[in-house]
Amino acid sequence: MKYIGENLLPGQIGHFLVLATLLSALVAFVAFLKNHFAKNEVEAHTWQKLGRYSFYANFVFVVSTFGVLYYLISNHYFEYKYVWQHSSRSLPQEYLLSCFWEGQEGSYMLWSFWLGVLGLVLIKTAKKWEGGTVAVVSFAQFFIATMLLGIYIGSLKIGSSPFVLLRNEGVLDNAPIFKDATTGLLRADYLTLIQDGSGLNTLLQNYWMVIHPPVLFLGFASSIVPFAFAFAGIIKKDHSWVKPALSWASFSAAILGIGIMMGAAWAYESLSFGGYWAWDPVENASLVPWIMLVAGLHTNLIYNSSGYSLRATYLFYFLSFVLVLYSSFLTKSGILGDTSVHAFTGADMTGQLVAFVLAFLLPSMFYLVRYYKQIPTIHKEEEFSSREFWMFIGSLTFFLSAAIIIAQTSTPVFNKIFGTKFAKPEDVEFSYNQFQIFVAIILGVLTGITQYLKYKKTSGIAYKPVFWAPILVALAIGGAISTWGNINYDKHGLGFLVAIHVAIWASVYAVVGNTNYLLAVLKGKTKAAGASIAHIGFGLVLVGILISSAKKEILSWNTVGLSILQKDGKENPAENITLFKGVRTDMGTYHVTYLRDTLNEKYGKKFFELLFENKASKETYKLYPDVLKNNKGMEGFAANPDAKHYWNKDIFVYVTSWLESKADDTAKFVPMTMKVGDTAFYSNGLLILENVAVNPPGFKRAIANDETAMVLTIKTISKEGKTNTASPAVAVTPTSMRSLPDSVVGQGLVFQFNKVANQETKQLEIGIKENKQMTDLLTLKVLQFPFINVLWIGIVVMSAGFFMAMFSRLKRNKAAV
Repeated sequence: MKYIGENLLPGQIGHFLVLATLLSALVAFVAFLKNHFAKNEVEAHTWQKLGRYSFYANFVFVVSTFGVLYYLISNHYFEYKYVWQHSSRSLPQEYLLSCFWEGQEGSYMLWSFWLGVLGLVLIKTAKKWEGGTVAVVSFAQFFIATMLLGIYIGSLKIGSSPFVLLRNEGVLDNAPIFKDATTGLLRADYLTLIQDGSGLNTLLQNYWMVIHPPVLFLGFASSIVPFAFAFAGIIKKDHSWVKPALSWASFSAAILGIGIMMGAAWAYESLSFGGYWAWDPVENASLVPWIMLVAGLHTNLIYNSSGYSLRATYLFYFLSFVLVLYSSFLTKSGILGDTSVHAFTGADMTGQLVAFVLAFLLPSMFYLVRYYKQIPTIHKEEEFSSREFWMFIGSLTFFLSAAIIIAQTSTPVFNKIFGTKFAKPEDVEFSYNQFQIFVAIILGVLTGITQYLKYKKTSGIAYKPVFWAPILVALAIGGAISTWGNINYDKHGLGFLVAIHVAIWASVYAVVGNTNYLLAVLKGKTKAAGASIAHIGFGLVLVGILISSAKKEILSWNTVGLSILQKDGKENPAENITLFKGVRTDMGTYHVTYLRDTLNEKYGKKFFELLFENKASKETYKLYPDVLKNNKGMEGFAANPDAKHYWNKDIFVYVTSWLESKADDTAKFVPMTMKVGDTAFYSNGLLILENVAVNPPGFKRAIANDETAMVLTIKTISKEGKTNTASPAVAVTPTSMRSLPDSVVGQGLVFQFNKVANQETKQLEIGIKENKQMTDLLTLKVLQFPFINVLWIGIVVMSAGFFMAMFSRLKRNKAAV
């Protein structure tokens, strides 16, 4: 059957390009491997030439495949499943790129693109290591190309193609509208009934998700380069690779770190869990390779300067890229679908993902074990006072930290393999923090102290003021923070609170110690300053994390006694204040007014305009959090926070629920629990439970002689300032109780006294019914993050240090040639 309106040619070109990518990567892999083991220059040159041309062709095919998919997405060709699943006509232009990395296939294409760029750079710069390193990159390109094939060999499916047609994937089978009533087959004009695609996940409709994934995937892809140098070296038993690999490790650590923290910034600005890190399994899976890479970077430095730790460098570089592949398995296999908001679901490529991991893990570990004894090492133990000894302790701490994080994160994998039923801890964050807090202490101290030590052996350092001054300054600053910082994060006990204070001192010492070393020892010379600046940034990151997390404060405590939140466990009603449109509401330090809202119909976003008035400083400002209707099978709306940024804190705001105005013709009594003195809101103002009395004098309602009246006094104050009083009551006998409602006619309110809810706390249950137009209201979560800018500044400083170290090392290597 010929289907009307389909554009088949781009998809056919895309399929061809994927196949061409696979074949060219395979040829490049074989050619560069032959080049690496060539026995003479003529043979080496022949294979090098073939390898280069194949890799150049591969890169052209990768870029062209990327271009074809973007063409399909930007032109809204919904006959293609990938386009229909991940895009829509209403998407802003800038989010069309985000459609690529919402799905597995597009993320693999992004990964492949960066591998191509890195391979081209290696061809230009790797010199004698070109064959070995680009062979490894080409092998990875080959594997990624298999992920995009989407072909069947018998019943075995290999890969998932982004160019498959919607009609061939069974998506339309269960919708009778697309079938011909007579034949039962798909209608030839089915495309006329598909007006739009499913759209981009609401959580990804943020500018961070346009720039974060490309940077993160560059970090992931670049971690293959230290792996490639190490692998190329070990298979030829040539260990001179460590010098060129060091600059690459610095680059990868910088880029991957930036990518991870861009994700944290996205979470902070776009997710409503109130923070930037939640120890989510996918967050952890990206963090662990970075930790392992930094461990390898430091042991690489140790070997270059002292001859120790080459074996550890091999291990750490191998594991850093294998852990990148393992993180890909965790996120793309669907095994984390129930434990992570980030995990991909859909095409099941578990077998291929496992093969991808093993294809790099097994050969690297095989050669490491086989040649372990032949790897150069110094059998004399390092001096206790040497720099390399304590740098290795720091690297080992990084390694153990990574091992513990990945073990905790892999619980679903263990359960799947061994049939166990280990559940995640009740407090997930604390389960990680209780160990990582000691990692922060150790690394903070080592980061500050190691710079002052010399390789081989250090003498007389304990008598030098330059060594002790930063320790004393850090003690003073850390003590000031502990004394006047009001850090009382004691919900996990005194021991953990003490650990936090020690960690703050250690982090401050990392900053002060390295700043002092930079100024007093290096005299500000930028050539050797990269490490010190990176360490200063790392210390600032630790300080920012510790203070902003320990001092995170909820400002939106619900004091009004009314909440429209559903009891789903996601939000605590006590931590969310309820606002009525136009009503100025007391929120502790602030007065907050819900001014208005507006709907952007094109993008489906509803913005809320909120006025904040600081009681003490009299400062006023407006914030505009928004909500966007969820798609992709999720119910409800996704909240996008807004924040007011100060140099020393952020005021972080997001909407947790809201009700729009509507006519209430079938109003029912809504129960509300209050005690005398409590205040609550109704649609046009507030009400106060002023008193409760038994048979009060002047009570005019008719009651029988054997009845006792229990009477409430409720005062209502409308937005216009009108005040009224209602007196709902119950008439009680030893065997019966009847309700005596009362009303405030001008406000359309009816009150009834339901019962005594709790005698010990003197809480009463009141029924409230409104028989008029209801006003808009919302519930709001407001948090204060102190000194969170220290974290973001620390990331920038640390990355700058990595880059400075990289360029300094490149200049040194060039001068040595």
